[in-house]
Amino acid sequence: MDSIIETQRQTHEEIERYETALYSLLSRNQPTHEIRIQTEHKAAQVLDRISSRAQNDLSEFYARLVKIQDHYNKYPDAVAGGFDMELAAILEEGNQDGLDDDYEEEDPISLLFSGEEAYGKYVDLYANHTTYNNLKNISKRLPYLQYLDILLAAQNDLLHGELSKEARATKDYEMYIQHLHDYLLSFVKRTQPLVDIQTKHQEAEAEFYQKWDAGEFVDWDENQTAKRLANADGAGEGMWCSACQKSYSKKTVYDAHLTSKKHLKAIAKQAASDTPPQNPNGTHTSTAQPASNGQLLKSRLRNSALLTYLATSLLVVLVPTISETKSNVERRFSLTAREREQELLEQAKPPPAPTNPSGDTAAEEEEEERIYNPLKLPLGWDGKPIPYWLYKLHGLGVEYRCEICSDHVYMGRKNFDRHFQESRHAFGMRALGLPNTKHFHEITRIEDALSLAEKLKQEGRHEIFEQETMEELEDDEGNVYNRKTYEDLKKQGLI
Repeated sequence: MDSIIETQRQTHEEIERYETALYSLLSRNQPTHEIRIQTEHKAAQVLDRISSRAQNDLSEFYARLVKIQDHYNKYPDAVAGGFDMELAAILEEGNQDGLDDDYEEEDPISLLFSGEEAYGKYVDLYANHTTYNNLKNISKRLPYLQYLDILLAAQNDLLHGELSKEARATKDYEMYIQHLHDYLLSFVKRTQPLVDIQTKHQEAEAEFYQKWDAGEFVDWDENQTAKRLANADGAGEGMWCSACQKSYSKKTVYDAHLTSKKHLKAIAKQAASDTPPQNPNGTHTSTAQPASNGQLLKSRLRNSALLTYLATSLLVVLVPTISETKSNVERRFSLTAREREQELLEQAKPPPAPTNPSGDTAAEEEEEERIYNPLKLPLGWDGKPIPYWLYKLHGLGVEYRCEICSDHVYMGRKNFDRHFQESRHAFGMRALGLPNTKHFHEITRIEDALSLAEKLKQEGRHEIFEQETMEELEDDEGNVYNRKTYEDLKKQGLI
């Protein structure tokens, strides 16, 4: 087994490589909502791996060692070196080359969302809306759009302030707000994997307990609500007969059954039995029942208030998403069945390959045109001005003028020397009736070129004007002659 130092070094190396992979993920272009969600989920996985690597607990090490041993015992042919493969799998972008258009890669992120949520663009609150309409003591049943308006109003005030205290203190409301809170928390985790929602959730819970102890929730006064509900429950229980083990809603019916034969037999049987009569609420003392009911109501009310406060904090985060959901529902109401089917088919199509829009191209071209070059330095291979030291090293600030090239100016000695072999200078020499040979190198004035040509003619270098003496020909035997000698010998029949 490796030493502790080597293990720590390897751990730090893995953390650095994970950080590099995280940078590569977050620096990618994210043209669509689906690609953004996928990238954030992959980044969250990388952060979880970094957190797991940062732990120095040996118990965690041995627990992972046992898992690794069990894995290789179960799969003895598994490939070693899975860390590089793990990084490659994280950075893999799927079928980006478009080589196999018919192949549909399974997207694990899409399995986290329902069809109504559309990859996290909208919320799916139809089940919660149905549960809300089935609550007791509500004034009226609301359609789905008005229910979304109530949730949107949570950004200004506590959720469900429109409900009465009796409705919020029921068991049904507690179950409803529990399911709504669980869904909103799950939705935020799925759509915003990089946000530490657990920490914010704990902070909101601690803030609720402070406000609850300070008595800031006036509408959730547990004492008044519990007392009101207890009185309502006591009035609604009716009359209970312990001998008959039966409840009567009206006193007249209860008084009438006291003289019945069944009631008299039940009393006689109860007197002969040693066991006490059963209580419908499950307690044996009448004084303990009201106290337990009051404690249960207070606990239920406090739990409902906590869940309502936490759901309100989550709804504030999801206000843009709920607004988009409302707009989408209104738009779908105006579509026909055929249009909805066509929309589903278009959503099922893969997104097009990202291309640079014309606006970005125009902006890039405009930036290239606005290159800052106050010294008028020549441009390099990358389209940018060359460094000033390189400009001075090559003497690009010295001007060389050539009269033969129609007074063209060449910047730098290198460009000036090269221009004697270029077409511009050769055309100027042909216009003067002179050959562009090495004798005229470094000659830039027309007068100097003509005087040099006259001097070469006087010295007997007739190769300038007599091209036939400069051209060489070879006979069948390999002898070399100039053109004039070759033609003379051929006319005489000697060749």
